[in-house]
Amino acid sequence: MTEQNTVLFELDADGIGLVTFDQPGRAMNVLNPSLVEPFAAIVARLESEDGIRGLVLTSGKSTFVVGADIDQLAMITTAGEAFRLCEDLKRVLRRMESCGKPVVAALNGTALGGGLELALACHARFALGDSGLKLGLPEVKLGLLPGGGGTQRLPRLIGIQKSFELITQGSELRATEARDLGLINELAGSHEHLLQKARDWCLAHPRAVQPWDQSGFRMPGGDSRHPGIVQLLAIAPSIANAKSHGNYPAVTHIMSCLFEGGLLDFDAASQVESRYFAACLVSPSSKNMIGTLWYQLNAIRKGQSRPRGVPVGKVAKVGVLGAGMMGAGIAYMSAKAGIEVVLLDTAIENAERGKAWSQGLLDQAVTRGRSTAAQRDQLLARIRPTTRYEDLAGCDLVIEAVFEDRAIKAACTRQAEAVIAADALFASNTSTLPITGLAQASVRPANFIGLHFFSPVDKMPLVEIIVGARTSDETLARGFDYVLQIGKTPIVVNDSRGFYTSRVFATYVMEGLAMLGEGVHPRSIEVAGVKAGMPMPPLALQDEVSLGLSLHIMEQTRKDLAAEGKPLSAHPGEAVLRTVGGEHGRLGKKIGKGLYDYDGKDKTLWPELLRLYPPQAGQPAQQELIDRLMFVQANEAARCFEENVVRSVADSNIGSIFGWGFAPFHGGALQFINAMGAARFVERSRELAALHGPRFEPAAIVLRQALEGGRFEDVA
Repeated sequence: MTEQNTVLFELDADGIGLVTFDQPGRAMNVLNPSLVEPFAAIVARLESEDGIRGLVLTSGKSTFVVGADIDQLAMITTAGEAFRLCEDLKRVLRRMESCGKPVVAALNGTALGGGLELALACHARFALGDSGLKLGLPEVKLGLLPGGGGTQRLPRLIGIQKSFELITQGSELRATEARDLGLINELAGSHEHLLQKARDWCLAHPRAVQPWDQSGFRMPGGDSRHPGIVQLLAIAPSIANAKSHGNYPAVTHIMSCLFEGGLLDFDAASQVESRYFAACLVSPSSKNMIGTLWYQLNAIRKGQSRPRGVPVGKVAKVGVLGAGMMGAGIAYMSAKAGIEVVLLDTAIENAERGKAWSQGLLDQAVTRGRSTAAQRDQLLARIRPTTRYEDLAGCDLVIEAVFEDRAIKAACTRQAEAVIAADALFASNTSTLPITGLAQASVRPANFIGLHFFSPVDKMPLVEIIVGARTSDETLARGFDYVLQIGKTPIVVNDSRGFYTSRVFATYVMEGLAMLGEGVHPRSIEVAGVKAGMPMPPLALQDEVSLGLSLHIMEQTRKDLAAEGKPLSAHPGEAVLRTVGGEHGRLGKKIGKGLYDYDGKDKTLWPELLRLYPPQAGQPAQQELIDRLMFVQANEAARCFEENVVRSVADSNIGSIFGWGFAPFHGGALQFINAMGAARFVERSRELAALHGPRFEPAAIVLRQALEGGRFEDVA
């Protein structure tokens, strides 16, 4: 065996070389010079040495290769550099696949992005069948496209239509799905069996040639001139634009790669891909998304906001108080992570219904082949419905997920703490009520914390951890560990009314209501929301969260501030909320009527809105509306950072994207300001404030940045 930096090479008696990627100091292999250069040397030997009859590529880690080195990509500042990087890698892959000798990928673990592109350049691919490995080209999620030949080899293997779906969505496939699509030749039951299959294939195909290098090759399903593909590519841009609204250039560039590549020979098509990759990499959207959705997200998951010095722990048993949608979702995610769950409600029928919600999800997974009946039953057995607080005995953590009422929450706290151990944690799932106040009902406020989940819990990736005035560092660390344990992303915020996510999110929907009250046409408001890149427009989103809940929170806040002797400045959107929700009883989607009318899955704006709020003669420009919706959020996020409500820039940006869907291509609410520049943000904010009120006045921290040339960034 010989070692060349990060690549091990061993030649067997049959002349088949085993290439094992194993970069030292890394949990996973990535494509960078430390891997590509020694691998290129092995490819050169394959070409020149008669004694090497083929190669099997595998990994010494639990994954194969997970993509390009983002650190290397982030340092690139020009399109020329990006183009050369792609072409250098492609030369190695092209030499490998066209040398006339077989090269087979033995995928012992996940292969994503450039890792899958490396496997696609092999003549055959085998994978472990029951290893949980995933295969995919997820580059679009960082504003990029596959730059190692993925947009050209994939359609030549499985066709343009299927490739379009996989690449534009960044889908990740399980091994069986990849085999059924034709990406994987066969599955193996063990690592030894995997390597043997790969070696046997090499020996059985001594003159391996890629399909696209054979005379008379036809792309599966037809090339870009085929009538079916012409029809697909004719409507694909409009479909994509309906979802992205032009905010994600990578999607358009992917479609261009597929279309143009379907008209050219492989080598010319590959070069086209390199040019489009370069355009993506230097785009503002990609820079924003890499900065936030890669670097800042990884910093959070590695514990940037977790107190140091507290040993990492795991929850074995959790109690969930309240079996409504939130409680049922928390129970499901906990049980899915292997945690025993006590699901408690006032009536056993409610508790059983909460468990049945998990069964519904699991039944769907079994039907779709994503789980088995045995796995479903194992998970369900971990959830114990009950009405007895005594059953909470032995819980490491209890999460209260009941109605947003202080008295109800206080009663739950007292009854649970009478049963659980002295060192157990108690958490509230409140979205707005300050944790310090709720902790007054606790006899152990140091163990009291906020864990704010988002609905639906099984789909939303974020949990906002709220630290009260007396919450201990150990409690924060244990809460942080639990959130990671159930597969969610934690952000840590300090106690405040509305905390971070609810406080900033409210500015978005309230601005939409304010526009409506001013006489902006409701359709224009909604179009501006989706054009801005938000997942839902503000009026529709207000219906989703319920006008009734918003009215309740508004009144609760008013009472709390009055009790504290503090004034409450009315938001112009409140009057609309009171009229539509209060006077007309239209409380939102849950009762089938709100700002919209609901008929099954269909919804239409309530026609009476035009009578209650007649559209003004001169409607504002769409960009004016977009600016209002985005600036009001970014400015409030800046105030939260300034007031130390949110603890880090990373928590702020990730919280804004994962929590309420702040347009991801901007990289988060604070990155929105960074990308624009503080001086320009201040200038535009003041213009909006002059027209629409003091809520648009720029936060003091941004004013300082404008004067001093600063920006929002975490200190390493």
